[in-house]
Amino acid sequence: MKAYLAPWSPQILSILRIITGFLFMVHGTQKWLGFPVPFPSPITLASLPGVAGVLELVGGALVLVGLFTRPAAFILSGLMACAYFIAHAPNGFWPIVNRGELAALYSFVFLYLAAAGGGPWSLDRFRGAA
Repeated sequence: MKAYLAPWSPQILSILRIITGFLFMVHGTQKWLGFPVPFPSPITLASLPGVAGVLELVGGALVLVGLFTRPAAFILSGLMACAYFIAHAPNGFWPIVNRGELAALYSFVFLYLAAAGGGPWSLDRFRGAA
């Protein structure tokens, strides 16, 4: 079978980055801006959810626009790995049981973006740092 999407790989990388950044950023907007729905409990900056919310909001926005994609994605990959092992792994080995599949997936998608960069539709590419 021909790899008919292969010529589009760079653009699909940019689409993956944009969608991932947007979906991740919404976790931060929920925590800090109460949008699109308020976070279930109040948070403070000095708490784990507070720090995670700042990283989600700022890091997600950087990944969304493709600015400093590699370092931002690397930090977010680590954040999600920590989230998995702190919040999910103690509840069981299997991600489907411990409800950590999203954290694990985000961690590896961000790790890929840290290696691959932001793609052609990124501010990194525009500023010549892709």
